[in-house]
This record gives sequence, structure tokens and C-alpha cells, in this order.
Amino acid sequence: MPSFVADSIVVERVEPSPNFDERQSLAHPDIILLHYTGMQHAHEAIQRLCDPVARVSAHYFVYENGSIAQLVPEQKRAWHAGVSSWEGDTDINSRSIGIEIANPGHDFGYPDFPARQIAAVTMLCRAILTRHVIRPENILAHSDVAPNRKQDPGEKFPWQRLAQSGIGLWVEPSPIADKQVSAPGDTGENVASLQKALNEYGYGLEQTGRYDEATKVVVTAFQRHFRPARVDGIVDMSTLETLRRLLAARQWPTVPKASTPAP
Repeated sequence: MPSFVADSIVVERVEPSPNFDERQSLAHPDIILLHYTGMQHAHEAIQRLCDPVARVSAHYFVYENGSIAQLVPEQKRAWHAGVSSWEGDTDINSRSIGIEIANPGHDFGYPDFPARQIAAVTMLCRAILTRHVIRPENILAHSDVAPNRKQDPGEKFPWQRLAQSGIGLWVEPSPIADKQVSAPGDTGENVASLQKALNEYGYGLEQTGRYDEATKVVVTAFQRHFRPARVDGIVDMSTLETLRRLLAARQWPTVPKASTPAP
């Protein structure tokens, strides 16, 4: 792909990826989707994101030292979300701007994110928000939209620090207590109400009244993002109260969208 002009002055250089196409349905993206690379070395990750055989990409890449590269213009659809769902929509690539954050991830020791890297991610997100109308609750983890496949950027990612800079929706998690509310194998109204609340927030979860594997992975994703002190897929009062407070803190109710085919 020929080079292009970066969308923001925070970008240090352009590393063009051929892996993109046209956005569908929305004129402008309304999600920022954060990933970690999950590879041992940053240079290997960016090579893969620019490899036409791999057929994956992202709009931005943030190195450990805070350097930012742009791979795909924001007006184009990068290929980073994969099979995913949010608010009833399955074409998350068309709705989102994808940011890959260099970190080896859970398979390779999962180190902390350096402070300068997080500062760069924050600066980049703030720049994106000057160009696009994106609600705080739509600044998401890859694990939020693909909970059965992904766990990035993971429980070490400092969502609270970003929220303090005006990036994303965050409420202080309710204190962890031993009282269990729902767990795998449970059935009944409590489970149905939990599934309804998670679906209302945006997670792709059917309201069956059964605490099945799909429910467990969504609860785990929710905890990984919003209650990272204990990520176990079991609903205690802390998890439930944190979810209720997040629903109350949203700017306005979300209207589920009709599903569209994934690219």
C-alpha cells in the first residue's frame, strides 16, 4: 500500500498495511477498540499487521516506549476485531478504530504496561475523540467484543487511569466480598436478570436463565475490564453492583442495532 498522511500529529510515523477495506453503514466510527499484540516482540507484531498473507491490521500501533505508528487511515476499515459483537452489531471493524498496544500478553508473561506507553495511548485516544463522536462506554477491550476468544488488553490494563484523563467509562469497583450471587450451573431469575443487564450494557449474551459457558466468559470479560481485582467468572455482589453502577453512569441508554454481517 502507498503511504498516506497520518490522521494526527501524535503519530511518529506511518507504516502502511495493505489489510483494510471500506467501512460499511456508519459514516464515522463510534468505538475505540484496544488490544495487546500478544507477541513476544513489537517488531514481529507490526510485521504481521502489515503482512498481506496474515489479513489482520489495526489503525494504530503503540510501542512500549510510547512511539505511535499509524497503519491504516481512520476512514478505512482495519481488520482487528475478528468474530465479535457489541450492542447487537457484528461488524465491529466498521464501527471501530483499532489500537494495538505492544505487550507480549498472557502467553508470554504478561508484563505491566509501561507508564510512557499508557500516556501515549491516552494522548492518541484524546486525539481520536477530537475527530469522532465516541461515547465513553464505547471505548472497549477486545475481550469485551469477543469474550469467548480474547482476553486482551487484560486485567493489568489501567482503565481507571485512562478514565481520569477523560477516556472511557469507569466507576470505582464495589469492594470484593465473599457473598456469591450466581455461578456456573445456576438457573433462574437472578441469572436471567444478570444476562439482561450485561446485554443492556452491550455484551453479546442471550437471556436464557442458565449460567452456561457463554455467560461465564462474558462475566469474566466484564471483570477483566471493570473489576480486575478478581477475575473468576463468578458473580459476587462486587461484580453485580459494579455492573449496576456502570449502567447508571452511561450518558444515555443504548438502542441495540440490527446485526450486520462481519467482513
